[in-house]
Amino acid sequence: MSQGSHALGGWRVALRLARREAWRRKAQTALMLVLVCLPVLAVAAAAVVWRTASVSGAEGADRRLGTSAALVSGSGTSEVLQAFDPDGITSWVSEDEHVATAEEVRAVLGSDRELVPFAQEYLSYRTDRGVGDLLVTETELANPLTDGLFRLEEGRYPRTADEVVVNPVTAGRGPGLGATLTVLRRTTDGETRTDLHVVGIAASATTRKEAVAAVLPGALGTPDGQPSWLVGGAPVSWDDVRALNAVGLLAASRRVLSDPPPDSALPPEVTTDEPVDQTKVTALLLVVTMVLLEVVLLAGPAFAVRARAQARTLALVAAAGGTPAQARRTVLASGVVVGVVGGLLGVVLGIGVGAVLVPVAQRFQGTWFGPFEVPWPLLAVVACFGLAAAVLAAVVPALSASRQDVVAVLAGRRGEGRPSRRSPALGLVLIGAGAAAGVLGSRASGSSPVLVAASALLSVVGMILLVGTVVALVARIARRFPMSLRFAARDAARHRTRTVPAVAAVGATVAGVIALALALTSQQAADERDYDPQLAHGYGAVPLDATADPAAVQQVLTERLPGAAVEAVSGLRSDDPEAGLEVTFQVGDEPLVLPTSGVFGTGQLVAGTAPAALGLSPAERDRADRALAAGRVVLVRGNDAFGPEVSERVRVVLGERIEDLPAVTVRPPGGLGAASAIFPPTLAADLGLPVATTALAVAPSISAAAQEDLSETLASVPGAGTLVVERGYQPEDAVRILQWVLAILGGILMLGGTLTATFLALSDARPDLATMAAIGARPRTRRRVAAAYALVVGLAGALLGTPIGFIPGIAVSRPLSRGDDGSTLLAVPWPLLGLVVVGLPLLTAAAVGLCARSRLPLVARID
Repeated sequence: MSQGSHALGGWRVALRLARREAWRRKAQTALMLVLVCLPVLAVAAAAVVWRTASVSGAEGADRRLGTSAALVSGSGTSEVLQAFDPDGITSWVSEDEHVATAEEVRAVLGSDRELVPFAQEYLSYRTDRGVGDLLVTETELANPLTDGLFRLEEGRYPRTADEVVVNPVTAGRGPGLGATLTVLRRTTDGETRTDLHVVGIAASATTRKEAVAAVLPGALGTPDGQPSWLVGGAPVSWDDVRALNAVGLLAASRRVLSDPPPDSALPPEVTTDEPVDQTKVTALLLVVTMVLLEVVLLAGPAFAVRARAQARTLALVAAAGGTPAQARRTVLASGVVVGVVGGLLGVVLGIGVGAVLVPVAQRFQGTWFGPFEVPWPLLAVVACFGLAAAVLAAVVPALSASRQDVVAVLAGRRGEGRPSRRSPALGLVLIGAGAAAGVLGSRASGSSPVLVAASALLSVVGMILLVGTVVALVARIARRFPMSLRFAARDAARHRTRTVPAVAAVGATVAGVIALALALTSQQAADERDYDPQLAHGYGAVPLDATADPAAVQQVLTERLPGAAVEAVSGLRSDDPEAGLEVTFQVGDEPLVLPTSGVFGTGQLVAGTAPAALGLSPAERDRADRALAAGRVVLVRGNDAFGPEVSERVRVVLGERIEDLPAVTVRPPGGLGAASAIFPPTLAADLGLPVATTALAVAPSISAAAQEDLSETLASVPGAGTLVVERGYQPEDAVRILQWVLAILGGILMLGGTLTATFLALSDARPDLATMAAIGARPRTRRRVAAAYALVVGLAGALLGTPIGFIPGIAVSRPLSRGDDGSTLLAVPWPLLGLVVVGLPLLTAAAVGLCARSRLPLVARID
């Protein structure tokens, strides 16, 4: 028999033994399956939700094209080039202005083609509170070519030009079925109103949260922009699309979107190599690395206990002439069996969980998901990931099983030798190498995802090599601990094969949570650093144009915000053609550029004191007030301003006049100022400057709901701009959710690792607990021992993982927080750190102590 056949036969026997052992120890096997299955389930469910949420060109064709073969629209020129999807890259070949016609479409695609006019534009409509934005689709919804653009829920589609269908969002804030919808079109020539009768409620196929309406073509006049048509008939090929481009037409073809030609068919002008987001790749590799390590370490204690349970059988095999390779193969086979079953089970359950989560995730998305889709190739990789993690988790127990002392095992003696002296030295070297890789991977010239992932892997592996020494050190200093803690610490040191993976799993969890938390918190701190407030915190402002009636706008604010302090803000009118004045500043002959947020309707204010809404610090505001009282111009210079510094005077260019005026510079807290300058009223009068009320400022505070309603009301007041409310830096909801997910996931993993190690240790320590019962230990001693096990494992792992998490955490934080000047920052989430390092180990110990059985076992033991 050849060596390969012998090895294959050996694996066949080992797998059969592993299957029988798994069936015999059902509870232990179930625990091992849970440890492998849960990460696979989570990743599989996330993959299903992600793939369903992602809408490909073929899946989105019905939403854009209905049942038509293509959507053809004018480009505005006589020749154009496009990508397969015209919403992507487009290149205008000709600069001639050209309006497309239906005859041009038929000249290319055939005279027998059915063309249905199609247009979309944003207009306004009357709501119950004022005026809101409305996306209007103008087409023939009764035509079969438009099937799929809307889904009729109530009523019918329009049949005449004075009828309209609206989506539920529009009906919820304004007219419903049977009511009148007033659509407003605002142009430079004025405002036109069109009253339409609502004959149906229909959901748009493209958006869920916007107000949408649909009318017949021409119902609202001639739409802005180039004309478009839905084209019926035979499929439109890529050659047809190129022919349409040659006459200045863009085309979204169903055939091209569903089955695009090779990229070589694209014109060079519309091809581009999109740069890879190194930061996202870095974070992804870091997550994958940490998750793989986490699964391996979590499952490691279970395989260690399984190997210990098989120790006597393996010793008998060795005594009968079995080789170490056969012993390793037997333990590794358990990893294969558990990995295969856990991977497949995790994928199946993940698909089910994903199906449940899809409608939940849909509620947070503004657009509709695609059809339910299972990414089978990706899930196959995920299942293999679970198999690899289980096999890797069984490697260390397999090596230990092949090296066990046969005589000691057959005699019933337990315990392990001293920890290796080389392991901690190697661990420190690896941690140093990980730190170096993190520094190199996050250098200013460009981050390297591979080096950052390597820093995480090297530092965590280095930590694992230190765990055995740390556990032995804890046992050595435990002589002054209470009995339960002393027993737990010494038993953990005696059975390092079981303890080291558990402590390392907790440490790896803490390291991963801290690394990702550092990255998120630092990026959030960098975003807050770069945030430019438009006003003082809590203040609101409504800019007014030259046609506005300040009294009417103030009346709306007073009615909608009872008790709020409303202050008129005066400034130089720059948007009035008759009284407008362009104002620039110079120091000598050099221009001084002072960017503003524009929330006051002008960049130059006129006031005797600096408005509180400007957001200056008390010291800067006092300095500005004193300068204004002395007749000086106050220049508001943010970080984004550029040009020479101002000492005492500034040259102000007022149209065709140049004035040399005394000036003082103040600095707002952000990069932009709400205004660029403040002129004293007396100086403005002496210079004959056009002064008017350019905005109304509202003192704090305005709730988000009140702001939404007030914005709709103000939209109906002529000349009133958009209400702006300064709420300070607001982190994205996704970041907040991710922070909570990190805390919860870290807690679950820490709890799982600690509980796994604790209950496996209690199972393995039954003979010791029996000895305690025999010599009169009280029942609650078992609870104390269980809590002590949990505390030793959890606290040791947390204290080891904390500094290790800073290595990849800093490496990822640097590129995420790098500013324009190259500076970086590190923000430490201290509450999360305290919760993970101290709170969770204590909570886990308390939970274990309360849940553990108090009755001590009565079993026989040999040693």
